[in-house]
Amino acid sequence: MQKRYRDLNTYFREMFGHRVHKITIDAGTTCPNRDGTLSTGGCIYCNAKGSGTGAFGAGKSIRVQLESAKAKVARRFKAKKFIAYFQSFTNTYAPIETLRALYDEALAVPDVAGLAIGTRPDCISVEVLDLLESYSAEKLIWIEYGLQSAHDATLNLINRGHNAASFTRAVAATQGRGINICAHVILGLPGETRSQMMETACFLADLGIQGVKLHLLYVIRGTRLEALYRAGNFECLAQREYVDLVCEFLERLPEDMVIQRLTGDPHPRELVAPQWTLEKK
Repeated sequence: MQKRYRDLNTYFREMFGHRVHKITIDAGTTCPNRDGTLSTGGCIYCNAKGSGTGAFGAGKSIRVQLESAKAKVARRFKAKKFIAYFQSFTNTYAPIETLRALYDEALAVPDVAGLAIGTRPDCISVEVLDLLESYSAEKLIWIEYGLQSAHDATLNLINRGHNAASFTRAVAATQGRGINICAHVILGLPGETRSQMMETACFLADLGIQGVKLHLLYVIRGTRLEALYRAGNFECLAQREYVDLVCEFLERLPEDMVIQRLTGDPHPRELVAPQWTLEKK
């Protein structure tokens, strides 16, 4: 069945002519919303691992993480090339020479065709963008900015630590450098209405970015969101509600935008609710 949106696998096949797979790696970075620069608690839905594996802290280098995952992914998905995805915490939040060493190590691994850098829109600089641009002539480079919502009241409520204007400034600074931009959005944030979520879609549609990742707000153990949920002050979206929201959101985006994700992948041992998220397929 032909999909009515441009998914990541299709995009990779258009670009490379074969299967390409993103490999999630942990670079051991932190976040200004965790280290006291902005806050020590992080966003209300984020746990102490920052959605990471802790692999770097366990002594596994970037190369070791990539090489280990490559073999498994190649067998399972028949992938021939790989994108090193720096996921956990904020992967531009370190001295420039530290970042250069991390990125260079990833790109030196055979069959790594590019980088995807997960970060915050308030943690970007000309120096970091210059570095990423320097790779873009030979490698595929994506930067993934966590927006979550285009509404400042929501961003304040979830303790995000930046506003929507930070996102637009980061996008403007990144454009024209050969770097692809992906926005992360969460549907079902506390207090947000359906119309507000659709306003976020329209906000992104007008910015000229290349991709979007959609996530359901689910409850993870050890987060402030868990306390809200258990106190009866937050209710998760039902499956049908979320599906309808995703469909309506996609309708507002440009047809050529790459939809990198339709929902998230909570770890079963960490998930509190809703349990239907474990049945992704």
